[in-house]
Amino acid sequence: MEDSSLKRFGVSMEAHLLRKFDRLVMQKGYVNRSEAVRDLVRDALVQQSWEKEDQTVAGCIVLFYNHHQRNLLDELTKIQHDMHDNILATTHFHLDHSSCLELIIVKGKAKEIRLLSNKLTILKGVEYGKFTVAPVEHV
Repeated sequence: MEDSSLKRFGVSMEAHLLRKFDRLVMQKGYVNRSEAVRDLVRDALVQQSWEKEDQTVAGCIVLFYNHHQRNLLDELTKIQHDMHDNILATTHFHLDHSSCLELIIVKGKAKEIRLLSNKLTILKGVEYGKFTVAPVEHV
């Protein structure tokens, strides 16, 4: 059973780092430092789940690419078909005459998702690619 009561603890840091953190707290619109620290801890825990190869993860692979790159569309399609069990949905956006943005919603073992993400993001013509993992406690 989860203990949902708040616990207090102290954090020490250098003054210059605290000033930068306070700017971040203001820029993001947090009510206080505690909210920001909680978000950082949650993010670190989600990222750690991505490191365990047998952990089930879900998230989104973002690809930004030039669709005029020779064979790129065929390669993207082939990889996605080969690993279709891990793909829940895709959305494709035409940004301009040459540039496309593709969002691929995925779920599976971290090892498989890492392989899929790497295969897609290293293709020639993919200018940017990243996997963002979602919280997976209840996936």
